[in-house]
Amino acid sequence: MIRTVIFDMDGVLVDTEPLHHDAFFRHFAELGIVLSAEEYATFLGSSTRNVYQHLKRQFGLAAEVEALIDRKREHFAKSFDESAGLDLLPGARELILDLHRAGVPLQLASSAANVTIHRVFTRFGLYPYFDHLVSGEDFPQSKPDPAIFLRAAELAGIPPRECLVIEDSANGVTAAKAAGMFCIGYKSEHSEGQDLHHADLVVARLSQLSAAQITSLATE
Repeated sequence: MIRTVIFDMDGVLVDTEPLHHDAFFRHFAELGIVLSAEEYATFLGSSTRNVYQHLKRQFGLAAEVEALIDRKREHFAKSFDESAGLDLLPGARELILDLHRAGVPLQLASSAANVTIHRVFTRFGLYPYFDHLVSGEDFPQSKPDPAIFLRAAELAGIPPRECLVIEDSANGVTAAKAAGMFCIGYKSEHSEGQDLHHADLVVARLSQLSAAQITSLATE
C-alpha cells in the first residue's frame, strides 16, 4: 500500500516554468548563448546547477558555475516577486488538503533550488502540510537519477515500494521508477512534449486524484 506521497513542485504544484524560462533566456542572452526550444526542453527536471555545469562545458563559459547560478536566480527572483497572477495549479491545494486530512505524510522532491522552494512554500502557505522538502541542488546528479526520491523516502522512513511520486516530466518519471516507486504522471498543459508513458498512471488533472484512491493503490 501507499504510505507517503512525494510531490514534484514545478509543473505539479505551481507553474513557475515560464519564470524559469524567462530567467534562463535573459541570462543566455547576456552570455551570448543561443539554445533552441528543443535543447532547452532537455533540461526540464534538471537542477539549475546541473544545467550550468552542462552549459559551461558545452560553451566553454569563463564564469564559475556558482556565479552563473547566482545571476540566473537574480532574474528569477525579480520575475517571481513581480508575478501577481502566480498561483497553485488547479486541484493542487485540494489534493494536498485531502491527503493531509487522511493522515498521509507528504514530501517534496524538487529539482528547484532551496531558495526557490522556500519562496513558493512561503507564498502559498504550504509548510504545515509537508514533512520534508528535498532540493535537487543538494545532489551531484539531477533527475533522472533517483537519488532525490530515495532521500525523500529515507527522510520519511518509508520503503521506496510504499512511496508514490507525482511528476510532470519524463526525467522525473524515470527517476521515480528507478527508485522503485509507484509514479503518477501529470500530463497537463504545462508538460507539453514530455513523454510520460512509463508512469504507472497518467492523469490530465489533479482533480482526478484523491486520498482514498491513492492509498488504495496496490504496489508490488
